[in-house]
Amino acid sequence: MSLPLWFDPEEILIGGVWHKTNARLQVECPSDGREIAQIARGGKPEIDAAVEAAQAALAGEWGQLSAAERGRLLLKMSRLVLAHAEDLAVIEALDVGKPLTQARADVAALARYLEFYGGAADKVMGETIPYLNGYTAYTLREPHGVTAHIVPWNYPMQIIGRSVGAALAMGNAAVVKPAEEASLTALAFGRIAQEAGMPAGALNIVPGLGEEAGAALSAHPGIDHISFTGSVAVGQRIQAAAATNVVPVTLELGGKSPQLVFADADLDRALPFLVNAGIQNAGQTCSASSRILVQRSRYDEVLEMMAARYRSLVAGPALGDHDLGPLISGRQKEIVEGYLALAADLTIAAQGRIAEDVPAGGHYVAPTLIGGGHGAHRLAQEEIFGPAQIVIPFEDEEEAVAIANGTEYGLVASVWSENGGRTMRLARRLRAGQVFLNNYGAGGGVELPFGGVGKSGHGREKGFEALYGFSVLKTVAAWHG
Repeated sequence: MSLPLWFDPEEILIGGVWHKTNARLQVECPSDGREIAQIARGGKPEIDAAVEAAQAALAGEWGQLSAAERGRLLLKMSRLVLAHAEDLAVIEALDVGKPLTQARADVAALARYLEFYGGAADKVMGETIPYLNGYTAYTLREPHGVTAHIVPWNYPMQIIGRSVGAALAMGNAAVVKPAEEASLTALAFGRIAQEAGMPAGALNIVPGLGEEAGAALSAHPGIDHISFTGSVAVGQRIQAAAATNVVPVTLELGGKSPQLVFADADLDRALPFLVNAGIQNAGQTCSASSRILVQRSRYDEVLEMMAARYRSLVAGPALGDHDLGPLISGRQKEIVEGYLALAADLTIAAQGRIAEDVPAGGHYVAPTLIGGGHGAHRLAQEEIFGPAQIVIPFEDEEEAVAIANGTEYGLVASVWSENGGRTMRLARRLRAGQVFLNNYGAGGGVELPFGGVGKSGHGREKGFEALYGFSVLKTVAAWHG
């Protein structure tokens, strides 16, 4: 199936105008390895121009809009996303490799982010502060200015929604550098913004290589805030570049998120969450639950329940809408296969299968369930970013917490138990930015602040916390006698 494009993927958006560049990047379809498009390869000159355009927008029409007017624009964009929903889903599925059902869910999530932040734009309040007699003191929340958004390839639409949507709602002007592996829906987002009437320069989109466009953006002295989602190694480089300009950074990095299953858990309810949280988007999710910790008395039972589900899983082309699609690239496939080779000293409890009709050029890995693990094993410590989960036994709460907290990450965790006191205790003790009790993920949770601790990053996205993060608090103290 060809891409349903209503925009030119070889152009970049700067200052409300679409430009071509001299250099191009190939767009590979992960399902079959074929080239499906070419995109512009922006670099430092294009980043410089985009930042200048964003600064001009803040000084011009965009900076003069009220919060309510910004909100109406985002709400209009939300409606336009839904109007283009099926085209966006097909583009995302072909570009990223995710099953069409998941791509459709990502479109709905993008629309919901824009709807949420559109409705919230005029509802971010300051406070009055009791102070000395003769003074009135209050706070204001104002935009940072020009915000940089370096977007990963695994969830382009969702992360643009939660990051760019919040930044625009607060009145910032944005420069977006989408991942070179998956830029198409970011470019579509730019067209939708223009269709909605976004003032020139408020949103600029420059695809390109990370070491070129991404590096230029993160080190640019005209940037006032950086939002990055991706690997720990790249996040460290971005934070170091930002430090040179003393610029705040929101980092959402890796994860090794555990689900803790106690003997009194409702296993019938838990099973879909245990498996789906590990294989969604072929495991290429920062918040993927790649560790399942099970109380020893029910370890064999849970392992077999999960194994039965794994045996039924099928990986195949994105538009075939199987349980999972391919990995994003041949390089990512090599990384995941390297990790799976480390399971030689453990037990392969079950594997799904790769559909028989997959194209030879696709990047497929069979979903793999690993048993017999322990908390110190590399497969229990390092982010695999592929469709693999390791199941680890524990004796009691103390050991469960020690294993769960025993990695350098701290993004998401989940507790399965019918003991309310236990779930509340562990919600406090688990080292994670989000803890789910008797569920995992809470349906996406646009309203729920999201972010990590440790090497999972810092700062929060989603909900009102994202709006606070994309604003600067100003204190005003007026003496009036």
